[in-house]
Amino acid sequence: MNRNLIIQRVALLFVILMAHAGCVQKTEYSEAVKQNISKVENNLAGWVRTQDNESYNLEERMKFYNINGLSIAIVNDYKIEWGKGYGLADVSEKRPVTESTLFQAASISKSLNGVGVLKLVQDKKIDLNTDINNYLVTWKFPYDEKSNKKLITVAALLSHTAGLTIHGFPGYAIGDSLPTLPQILDGEKPANTEAVRSLGEPGTDVIYSGGGVTVSQMIVMDVTHQPYDVYMQKNVLDPLSMSGSFFTQPPAKGKNKLLSTGYRIDGKEVPGKYHVYPEQAAAGLWTNPVDLCKYIIETQLSYKGESSKVLTPEMTRIRLTTILQDAALGVFVSTKGDSKYFSHNGGNEGFSCQYIGSLDRGQGVVIMTNSDNSSILEEIVNSVATVYGWKDYYQPVLKNVIEVEESLLEKYVGKYEVEGIVINMKKSGKDLLFNAYGDLFWKVNFTSEVEFFIKEYRGDFRFLNEADGSVTGFSADGFTVKKTE
Repeated sequence: MNRNLIIQRVALLFVILMAHAGCVQKTEYSEAVKQNISKVENNLAGWVRTQDNESYNLEERMKFYNINGLSIAIVNDYKIEWGKGYGLADVSEKRPVTESTLFQAASISKSLNGVGVLKLVQDKKIDLNTDINNYLVTWKFPYDEKSNKKLITVAALLSHTAGLTIHGFPGYAIGDSLPTLPQILDGEKPANTEAVRSLGEPGTDVIYSGGGVTVSQMIVMDVTHQPYDVYMQKNVLDPLSMSGSFFTQPPAKGKNKLLSTGYRIDGKEVPGKYHVYPEQAAAGLWTNPVDLCKYIIETQLSYKGESSKVLTPEMTRIRLTTILQDAALGVFVSTKGDSKYFSHNGGNEGFSCQYIGSLDRGQGVVIMTNSDNSSILEEIVNSVATVYGWKDYYQPVLKNVIEVEESLLEKYVGKYEVEGIVINMKKSGKDLLFNAYGDLFWKVNFTSEVEFFIKEYRGDFRFLNEADGSVTGFSADGFTVKKTE
């Protein structure tokens, strides 16, 4: 072959590869979208607003909360408007978060599990209102007197109304022996949680139970005769074009460079980088915000009657119908003014995340972090709701902050304790700082000489004093925190 022709072809191939690489690494957005991104990044706000009406910058808040990596994706007008990564997926590797970086979805897994279970209902393989033992083969639920002779249904498992134990799972360190699903459900070693059993009568209350959702995982496996992750990939994730997502635990080795590493609230790495969750339906999904936005959009369009990639519009509406309080089938539904939203949040070892989607409009957001600290999530959601005009969503509590004499602040300095939790208060300049988590100190904002709030924690507090003026503790959310030093 002519040497010049070879050089031309190599050069052309190089240009093509470079162009492709650029498309993969960075998405170009219109100026209008870029402006929205900037507004979201610079308008973080908490549950309370003061006379200063201050807002926060995303990068500053990530540093404040010791969050190494974070990813956001936005749904607007039933489309993914933008997705963007911030910070580091792995600090030691200096690997940045990108749109493709995968995070543990934690309890958001329950929403996708709800879709998968309702697909079986849609296919007439199970019934929502039938005793779960009709479908369980490998393991049977052991009813006892606590259930008051009332049977547990599939719908009850998905809506946390089955009255079952085990709120959440800690997962297993890399290299640990992994239990089988029956061992987890019976609390047998090497399982690290107790057995999933009845706490009370089904259908009487919402008792959040990852244990109950794990029972639904066993049902999926027994009915389909497939591994759970295989069923979910073929019947839920692939039809939704969630091409980067999977329920496989532990993840395949070829995925390592896409996985974010989990970090504690103090910013330290989770030993082994992340935990493994054989409780796949409750906590095992690896995904990213862009993929989860595809789930949000499909839910919205199906609810409107305009799509049925997995569930028919009728089945989607059943999934989003509340059973008790705000609990629906694998999802929570809330009302803000005259608008309804479906949502779920999640927290695994070293990961926090949240998604919210509007049922009335094509709007939504997904935020995923590789940190135990979830405090930043609400602040970002509030910014998104403000920038994109979510009607009635962000309604902050308005408070007037006052200055308190330094001599009074000195009286509040000390150690406080409640149920084994130690809270330290220290004075810094003219401020009183509140510490309950690691090395994080939050400013105390006074609305009177004894009443105060913390912007990073939703709630009101009040210092308690004896007649002689000595401080004995403070009250918060109906309980008393005693001063010990």
